Amino acid sequence: MAVYSMTGYASAQLSPGTSPASNDGGKTATHPGAGMRLGLEIRSVNSRFLDLSFRLGEELRAHEPALRELISSRVKRGKVEVRAGVEGAGAEVVREPGMPMLQRLAAVQDVVRTWMPDAPALSVAEILRLSAAESTGDVDWGEGLMKLAGQALGELVAAREREGARLVKMLLGHLEQLRTLAGQARPLVPQLVEQQRQRFLERWKEAMALSEGAVAHDAAQDRALTEATSFAIRIDVAEELTRLAAHLDEIERLIKKGGEVGKRLDFLIQELHREANTLGSKSALLELTRISVDMKVLIEQMREQVQNLE
Repeated sequence: MAVYSMTGYASAQLSPGTSPASNDGGKTATHPGAGMRLGLEIRSVNSRFLDLSFRLGEELRAHEPALRELISSRVKRGKVEVRAGVEGAGAEVVREPGMPMLQRLAAVQDVVRTWMPDAPALSVAEILRLSAAESTGDVDWGEGLMKLAGQALGELVAAREREGARLVKMLLGHLEQLRTLAGQARPLVPQLVEQQRQRFLERWKEAMALSEGAVAHDAAQDRALTEATSFAIRIDVAEELTRLAAHLDEIERLIKKGGEVGKRLDFLIQELHREANTLGSKSALLELTRISVDMKVLIEQMREQVQNLE
């Protein structure tokens, strides 16, 4: 199953053409919406949940519930914005208003100016706009809108899948780098413990030489070994490295499984960051500190990309 990004964009247009007439001797009848174009675009970005917003023209608002249901069936997470409207396709849209339309506008204008004498008269541009709005409202855009939405939604999902594949490739590469860093850290721990043990023994010898027998030999040696053991326990990061390896394996399993894995991956990334922080806080070697810093840089890059996954 594929992994999908929450980032994507798609658009589509539909222009009603002409339809064959059945009783005009082979001639064609002009579609009521000829010269107009229905446009729709969908864009999505990351979000914790599915957040749908619509910006539809007045003639399309009645179809918002159907659009919401269609998108919800294909998209599970993300902030999705849908814009759709009807606009003119060219100069052919500017048509002479019909006589009934002009008579209605004149009658309405007379009524308004009877009560509001200071109201300005309708301009030519306003008359043409109102006429175009009426002709647009005569067209049932429902079927075309849903067809257009299905096409754009398919393109959006495909774009999210392509972006998801790119993110998966990046995440898998970062997983390998983290495993390499963990492999570099493991042999440093016994080396560090042995170094510290030798350091405690050297201090014990120095203390014994200075004390000139004032402190019991066995008691001082036991104290030195106890301190060395306590220090070794404090700096032991074997458990952190084991948990880190387990988290890396689980992240890889989820990525290869696919589907809606974004929230689970985000949680695992937080756990990775916790282990890398602990590794750095326990570090008593410059090399181990460097490894911890490199890990945190990679994990932060992974966090930014995982937050874009559905």
